[in-house]
Amino acid sequence: MINFNSLRSVTRSRPLLALACAVSLTLASAPTLTAADAVTLQPLADKAPALPLTGTFEKGSNAEGAPFILKLKNNSKATLKVSAKILLAVVHHAMDKARDLPEHAIEPGAVWIITDIAADDRVILSAPGYESVEFRAPFKL
Repeated sequence: MINFNSLRSVTRSRPLLALACAVSLTLASAPTLTAADAVTLQPLADKAPALPLTGTFEKGSNAEGAPFILKLKNNSKATLKVSAKILLAVVHHAMDKARDLPEHAIEPGAVWIITDIAADDRVILSAPGYESVEFRAPFKL
């Protein structure tokens, strides 16, 4: 025979148990959230300076190659050693998804020209001591 009184007490205690667990988890994670906010704000203060390069896209002159070239000008008073990675917008399954360019020294006021950039390709530039910068090729000029 089934004891209906014990069945009622079990069905009443389960929602209370679930509510107690939810409240305890919320209260336990509150100090963690405050600590996480302080941690995420700290790296913003230690951020590296922006890479002092300005970039402009121009139409390529080669009819068979990619339609754009990227001209990067060094706006700082020091020589920059810049590496570039081109993330290709269109990739075939047998191709690499990126093209790495070796480190290139750009004198103050000088221009580095990167060729063979297709529409919507992303060029990510990095240099020691600076934050990386990204340029995205337009669809048309």
